[in-house]
Amino acid sequence: MIRNATLVLGATLALTAVSVSAADYPWKPTKPITIIVPWGAGGATDQVTRLTAAVLEDELGQRVVVVNQPGASGAIGTKNAWEAPRDGYTWTAGAPKQLGTYKLLGQWDTWIDDWLLFNTVTNVPMVSVNPASPYKTMADYIAAMKAGTVTIATAGAGSSGHAAAEALKGVVGGNYRHVTYDGGNPAVVATVAGEAQSTTQLASEQAEMVRGKRLRPLAVLSNQALEIEGYGRIPPVTDFITGKLPILSTTFGIVLPKQGTPPEVIETLNLIWATKIPQNAKLRAYALEKGALFTPAHGQAARDKVWPEVQADAWSFQAAGRAKISPESLNIPKP
Repeated sequence: MIRNATLVLGATLALTAVSVSAADYPWKPTKPITIIVPWGAGGATDQVTRLTAAVLEDELGQRVVVVNQPGASGAIGTKNAWEAPRDGYTWTAGAPKQLGTYKLLGQWDTWIDDWLLFNTVTNVPMVSVNPASPYKTMADYIAAMKAGTVTIATAGAGSSGHAAAEALKGVVGGNYRHVTYDGGNPAVVATVAGEAQSTTQLASEQAEMVRGKRLRPLAVLSNQALEIEGYGRIPPVTDFITGKLPILSTTFGIVLPKQGTPPEVIETLNLIWATKIPQNAKLRAYALEKGALFTPAHGQAARDKVWPEVQADAWSFQAAGRAKISPESLNIPKP
């Protein structure tokens, strides 16, 4: 059994360059593992978590059960995983950047460094509208936001879609009416149904509706165009704005409480993320199909990837007047 973090890291690094099999894993789970998805079924977190769970089942030889527990912008399910026994059998999933903004928004007193991060993919948000809406172009949409007449469906306060809407408002001015749901997929479906005129949720959550022409994409909230398989090119929002847009990418993955998680569980996941996840064809194919980036990482590399996202969201919420405390009080420097 690994007895301290140094040995865990050393053993992981030593094995990353060689073939690793289940026999090499120090943890041999004896019962099913639960991953709590703190959002509704069908959203970005749910999609990639179910694919990842299948990989983990193959590696660990044990069932990995995905349970949806939506509510409070992901805080309810994540908190349930935090409060579960620290025996390695209850994990949670989602966007790790939210672990850096829950406290800022007054939702929950937790912090990103309280958690172990195991990243899988990175997504970008996209502005799409109901085809029956009056907005034919991104220029039309920006004009509506400046006039304060547009409605935007998101997965709730602090979600990726909410952060994207606030960032866009911060650049172009104006306002919007925020319509919230318990997950990205419900927000997208609501836009298709006409409950809201638009959504700024992640491209991965919208791709199927875009391919089916049930949503009209106007721009990806990035400085690079996005290709969605079966649809084509979606222009970057920087083609339509002059102000600087903050980082709006959202990394997704599995997270576990750092304190109390057995060292052998940590090393086993480190080994899987170092040797198996980066080579998984199904996860790579998912990223291509959904217009996402395949960005597996763990440990400090995972934290380094997520930190700029925390900074961008924190200061966007501060500028929008949504923060309950200042980013400076959490040592989050302005990007």
